[in-house]
Amino acid sequence: MAKENLQSGISFFEKYLTLWVAICMVVGVLIGVYLPNIPEFLSKFEYASVSIPVAILIWLMIYPMMLKVDFHSIKRVGENPKGLIITWVTNWLIKPFTMYAIAVFFFNVVFKSVISPDLAKDYLAGAVLLGAAPCTAMVFVWSHLTKGDPAYTLVQVATNDLIILVGFVPIVAFLLGMSDISIPWATLFLSVVLFVVIPLSAGWISRVVITKNKGLEYFEKTFIPKFSNVTIIGLLLTLIIIFSFQGQIIVDNPMNIVLIAVPLIIQTFLIFFVAYLWAKAWKLPHDVAAPAGMIGASNFFELAVAVAISLFGLKSGAAIATVVGVLVEVPVMLTLVRIANNTRGWFNKAK
Repeated sequence: MAKENLQSGISFFEKYLTLWVAICMVVGVLIGVYLPNIPEFLSKFEYASVSIPVAILIWLMIYPMMLKVDFHSIKRVGENPKGLIITWVTNWLIKPFTMYAIAVFFFNVVFKSVISPDLAKDYLAGAVLLGAAPCTAMVFVWSHLTKGDPAYTLVQVATNDLIILVGFVPIVAFLLGMSDISIPWATLFLSVVLFVVIPLSAGWISRVVITKNKGLEYFEKTFIPKFSNVTIIGLLLTLIIIFSFQGQIIVDNPMNIVLIAVPLIIQTFLIFFVAYLWAKAWKLPHDVAAPAGMIGASNFFELAVAVAISLFGLKSGAAIATVVGVLVEVPVMLTLVRIANNTRGWFNKAK
């Protein structure tokens, strides 16, 4: 039964996302090593240090997600405030700081002998960007797979999107500043405008206009599904470009991918259990607790990738670190889905 639920709730592309990411990594590295003229050509299409091809692909990733956000759902914000408090506190007052602490410990202490100080800073920056960007789209999939309350999940996501607008920049700037990682503030603000404000506004306008003219059922059951694979395709093409720029670096340091994955995986499990067990302690129903755990554990990796590229460039270790976040996301989250489903009885007993 669990296997059937997985297959019915997650698309073919999403189900095997880790495999597609791994294939794109290999393809990108091969291009970078054997066809270096391709990344050299793409590097010509830049404006203000932002790659135009990558910016377009990232837009293709993010816009379809924003279509799913219904800000009318915020009217329900007072119906179960405990679940939202858990989501907000975990995502914005705990997660970024535990990610920073875990990344510093591994990159600067545990892996100090195998990672150079400069690379450690880059990887830390990528980890911080992931930690400060809680999930806004895939959480709908994880919520469905754990039989979460879809309407309440929508409230959690909608409020999270609004907090990103004001919380992401100062948190990232503060944490990176603690490690003396200099960032151009203007570029950081511009990244949020380009990759959050504009696509979020475009998604909201699309929802309002199309719903008014065609109805909500058409918008949700016909229009949104048209973009079902656009996000994944945009992501995979972006990964090929990133790894084409990183080809020789990856060949020289293949184990670094594994080293980056270690703190990211630990962080994912930690944050899930922080929110999930907190919800249990507050005696919340499972259909609220499971999505609360999932939204904190998973990341808005599209935003993290976009900002890493804008701030540090396609050739940076920060960009690689955010991409490793994509690599581990699906298998780790599917494991957490199984844990949530297998512990449903905890919450039934708590009622």
